[in-house]
Order: sequence, then structure tokens, then C-alpha cells
Amino acid sequence: MAISCSNHNSFHSKAAVWQHLINNQSPVSAIDLAVGGRPAPSSFSLPSCSSPPALAARRSSPTRRERRSWGVRFFFFLAAMRRAAWVGGGSITFRRRVMEGLAAVLLLYALVVLALESPLVSAPLPGGAAAVARKLHLSAAGAVARSAPARPAKEPRPAVVVAGPSARARGRDRDRDRLSRFATGLDLRLLDTARSGPLRGQIADAVAAGARVFAELEGLDGANATTLATPSGGGGEGGGEPPPARCPQSITLSAEELRARGRVVELPCGLALGSHVTVAATPRAPHEERDPAIAVIRDGEAPAIVSQFMVELQGLRAVDGEDPPRVLHFNPRLRGDWSGRPVIEQNTCYRMNWGTAHRCEGWRSRPDEETVDGLVKCEKWIRDDDEHSIKSKTAWWLNRLIGQKKEVNLDWPFPFVEGQLFVLTLSAGLEGYHVSVDGRHVTSFPYRTGFVLEDATGLFLNGDLDVHSVVAGSLPTTHPSFAPQNYLEFSTVWQALPLPDEPVEIFIGILSSANHFAERMGVRKTWMSAVRKSPNMVARFFVALHGRKEVNVELKKEADFFGDIVFVPFLDNYDLVVMKTLAICEYGVNVVSAKYVMKCDDDTFVRVDSVITEIKKVPSGRSLYMGSINIQHRPLRHGKWAVTYEEWPEEVYPAYANGPGYILSSDIADFIMSEFTKQGLTLFKMEDVSMGLWVEQFNRTRPVEYIHSSKFCPYGCTDDYYTAHYQSPRLMLCMWQKLLEGRPGCCNSCSSRS
Repeated sequence: MAISCSNHNSFHSKAAVWQHLINNQSPVSAIDLAVGGRPAPSSFSLPSCSSPPALAARRSSPTRRERRSWGVRFFFFLAAMRRAAWVGGGSITFRRRVMEGLAAVLLLYALVVLALESPLVSAPLPGGAAAVARKLHLSAAGAVARSAPARPAKEPRPAVVVAGPSARARGRDRDRDRLSRFATGLDLRLLDTARSGPLRGQIADAVAAGARVFAELEGLDGANATTLATPSGGGGEGGGEPPPARCPQSITLSAEELRARGRVVELPCGLALGSHVTVAATPRAPHEERDPAIAVIRDGEAPAIVSQFMVELQGLRAVDGEDPPRVLHFNPRLRGDWSGRPVIEQNTCYRMNWGTAHRCEGWRSRPDEETVDGLVKCEKWIRDDDEHSIKSKTAWWLNRLIGQKKEVNLDWPFPFVEGQLFVLTLSAGLEGYHVSVDGRHVTSFPYRTGFVLEDATGLFLNGDLDVHSVVAGSLPTTHPSFAPQNYLEFSTVWQALPLPDEPVEIFIGILSSANHFAERMGVRKTWMSAVRKSPNMVARFFVALHGRKEVNVELKKEADFFGDIVFVPFLDNYDLVVMKTLAICEYGVNVVSAKYVMKCDDDTFVRVDSVITEIKKVPSGRSLYMGSINIQHRPLRHGKWAVTYEEWPEEVYPAYANGPGYILSSDIADFIMSEFTKQGLTLFKMEDVSMGLWVEQFNRTRPVEYIHSSKFCPYGCTDDYYTAHYQSPRLMLCMWQKLLEGRPGCCNSCSSRS
């Protein structure tokens, strides 16, 4: 058979020959085909070489169907060759080797054919390489267009930095717009009315000053804000905070130096394990008091005879403008205690909230009572009402008669006597404080949760006492950071989520002061975490402006990062806290559309789950006022918290819920905002009493369900609490840990003290 096709048809010619041989089972030698030999003519014809050009072009690029058929033919051909090898003569070993080699070649060919199955490569792409590149580019562009989001209505602003004053002005405008987003929508100018009473003048001054401070804060660019927020080494006005004091290992003060410092010994770096303070002093003679704090004098009784003094470890650097926390209160009462006997009382205090007092009254602690570093909490001293002399003599004679070893157990009188010098040493142990007088252990006081040694930055001596000298030793030499803003943890975990589009079940407004950085961080890391996880709850801090610029700058940074602060633009004043309460109502009604509005303080721990459970017990549609309700309370006319008749002419207050935590329904909050807009609200400096007054006014038109619960504890913490007041950040962390462990409880007991 003669094959005279051109080269581009040789592939088809050989395939035709192989197919014919397989179909007709001709005894053609596989060796002849493998080496390119021509088989003998047979009764079949090959395709003509004079095919049309289009057909030739098509055959130069075989179709997928043709390639698949060739694969089938290949296996039939392999079988035919094996058969031919056995039918034909020759060496079986040689033929087997040829067959194996040919099989390897054909296997490689089959792999090439399978690789050519890709549609992108095998598809005909006329028009040359340029056309191929263009088609691929358009396909990719189409895929991107299908997956891209819709185009914005406006072209995005190009990221071009333009030098000059205009760029800085635009930056300030952006900061101003951003800060204004955190300001309350409350128009404080509406409070300039006669119904504000004695507060009217204070409100006007605070609002005007706050507007200036807020405008100045808005106008600060990043560089100026950083300069103001970073303390400089110069100190003084405009120079930021003074440089941190050095940490002396010991401090010694004489009586004259102590008087010049107001009987306060500064401990710049606090205390550490093993630190000790020694005081040499003499108690003064007793004096008369008409209104003693440690006893009750009834009308017509003679004045009390009092002699007492205090040795206190205080946190002098806690928060400016507030009473420092008392890390340890050591109070010997020589005379005047309500018990009529000399006692020693020890306690702690945070924000005027006293813990449970530990009193030593002359009896030694029980054997089953816990010790402090192996020492008893109270040692025994001689009391006027015991039979010390008779019992001791009888026991001594009995021991002598029966021959037992005499135990040396001396009893001492009360360690403090008027007019007699004493040396008191206060030391910090592993489990608590230990007090010894004239070398003899007297009391030990265990550390309480929320108060640590490094917080004790000052020793305060007060009362009927003449101090001769003070020596503090073994003090820490490293300087802990007491800057409150250093308590902030700028982590996205604590950032507030965007406000929901739908109304929420409850909005919690938290009253806070500008410099309460640690308190706000404590709330974020504890019970506010439960609020962030719920789509039906929102919580925000409501903060007024501070008198110090650097505090406001730090506050602005905090608000920008966490997004949970609402500015009430007035200069903060304790008598004007009621303005923050109004801002809470406005936010709950106009911003989040909450069904209930709750108000609390930044030192209040809230069990959100318990609060929601109590709210759901109230039938829907009823007006609600829930909290620790006070009824028929009378204003104090004397003392630190005195209320004048001009401020409150009535003899009793309306029923009101204590301010640390209360809840009201949205219709009451909406009514308050309506009356505020009409300038119909009467203001009083005690915000919780003001709220009670407004609820009473609403109650005249629609009945309000007053729900009282002592579990809204206003004086600390109580078992099975809903809210717990006066909780420091450390106490909050302790309570939160207990709540996570499924055993909610207090880390400090609920107690009040006059």
C-alpha cells in the first residue's frame, strides 16, 4: 500500500492503517509498522489528500471526539500487536522487548492526548496571539465585574495629601465632627429657667464653661493632643503632671515636719511585703463632744467624754477631688465608744462606704477563728468586768499543788493610756497587717479584696494624739504607675458595638466622672461584657468635662477608641449630676428607643441577667419605677450633706429610688423629656430625689408601679444582689469571676456607717 499524503496527513494515514489491521486482523508484523515499514496492499483505501482547505485545517486540530476514539484504537492495536507477535515467527524475547518499548512510547502518547483535553488549550482561537491575550483579559474582567459590589453613588475621595493650612483645617474639621458624635443631644440651655431654683446660676456657669472647654477640645489636632496628654518633666501650670517622686527605702519625720505636712506622711511608692511604719506618740486627755461619731447622745443627756485617734493607710493618688480610700483604718477608742469600754476598731473604706468593722474589745480571738500569718486577730487585755485576779491566783495555787508546770501567760492592760508615750509599729505581712504596741502584738487585720499594698500611698494621723516622730522602713524602691489613665487597655475586645437598628429592651446609662478611667475600665471588663453580647441591650457612660485640660484630652482618646462615652458638655459639678440623668433619659428615648431605661454609677456592679428577669415579671404596658425605694425620708439639715430650706422647703422627700441603680419604663423617660423641652421640670441637686419628684408628677396622670427591692443595694453588696454599690475595679473583677463560675456573691459585705 502506497501512502502519498503530505506530512500533515501522515498522522491520519497511520491511524487508518492501524484501524484496518485491527478490524481485519491482518498478519502484519508489528516490527514492520514500528520501524516505519509499509504493509502489503489490502482492500481498504485511505482518505484522499486532495481534501478541501477547511477540512485540512480542521484535521490539523483534531476534535475531542477523534482523540477519544484514538485512545480506544490504541488499546485494540496493542492487543493486535501482541497477537501478531505470537503468530509471527522470530525470537519471542526480542519481540517482547520491542513490544514493551512500543508500549512505553504509546503510553507517553496517551498521556499527551489526555493533557490536550483542556478546553482552553484545545479550543480553536483564531486571530493570532493578540486575539488570544485580548480574550483572556476580557474574561478575567468579566469575572471581577460579576463578583464586585455595586458601585457607590459618589466617586471616592482620592487619597491625596495636600500640604498647607487647608489640610490641617480639614483634619481639625474631621476631628470636630468625630467628637461631636459622642455629645448628648440634650439642649442644656433649656435648664436656664426659674424651676431650676438655686441651681440656675450654677447651671448657667457650668454650661458656659463646658461649652468653651468642649470647643477647645474639638479644636485640638493630634499633635497638640499628644503634647497635652504626655506629662512633661517641668510640672507646674501647662506643663502636665509633675515628675514622679523617687522611691526612698525609708522615711523619717519629726514632730515639726509632720505638723507642717498636715500630719500626713507620703509614701510615694506605697508599701510592699515586709514594709513597716513606726509611730511614737502620746494620747491626749479626753474632751467633751455633743455629737460624737462613735456614740449616741439622746436629747437631754450630758455630752460624751471622748478620747480616740486614728492611724490610717490611705490611697492618696486615687482620684483627684474625692476622699481617698482607706486601705486600713486603725482606730483605738480610749473613751467614748458606745460600748462604754476601751476598744480598737479596724476597717476599710471606699468612697465613703465602710466595710464590716473588726472590733477588739479585750477578749482574745477564739481558737477556731482564722489567724493572720499565724497571729490572732485580737489579743487579750485586762477588762474591768473580768475576774482576772481571782482566777489567776486560784489556777496558780492548783498548779503548784498538783505539780504541773506553770504556764507563763501574762495579761496586759489596754495598750493606750492618756498622757503616756507609746510606740506603735504597723507591719505588712503575707496575709495582712500586724500592729504591735511597745513590742507586744495587739491586733492583726487580714487584707481585704480590692485593697492592695501599693495603693497605700500615705499615712494619716488624726484625733486626740500628739505625734513625736514617724519612721517608715523597708519601702519599695521601684515606682509603680499611679496615673489613672494607665488602667485603660486599648483592646478591641472592649470596644462598643454599633447601635442596633431596632429598639432594644433596656438601655443602661452609667454616670461617670472624667478622671474615673480605672472605674470605666473595670465596668467594661466585667458586667458590661454581658451587655455587649446581647442585641437587646445597650450601655453607655455619661461624662461631663473636667477642669484640667490633660484629663479631657485623655478622655477624648478613650471616647474615640472605645465608642461608649457620651459627653454632657458642662464643667462637672457634684450638685449638677442631675443633668447627666436627663442626658440618660434623652439617649434612651431618642437614640436607642429602649423599652426600659436604667441608671447606675461607675462603681455599681450590675447583674444584668437578674435585672432582666425582674423586669420581665412586670406585665407589659405598665409604667415601672424599680429600685431600692425610700419612703418618707427627711432631708438632713446639718452636716456635710445638709440641705437648706431654700433648696428643699418640704419636710419630707417624695418616694424615690436610691441613685446607685434604678429602672424606669420608657413612657416615664419620654414624659421627662417632654417636660424638659417645655421647661417644666423642677431640679434638685440630688438626682435620685429629682427622679422621684418627676415620677410622682407622672403618677398624677397615669398610675406607676413602684417596685422596691433591697437587692438593689445602695451601701455595698448583699447576698443575691441585683446591683452592688461602692465596688472598686478590683472588687468588680472578683465579683465577675464569681459570676462566671456560677456562684454569684460579694467580695465585700454590705455595710453602712455614719
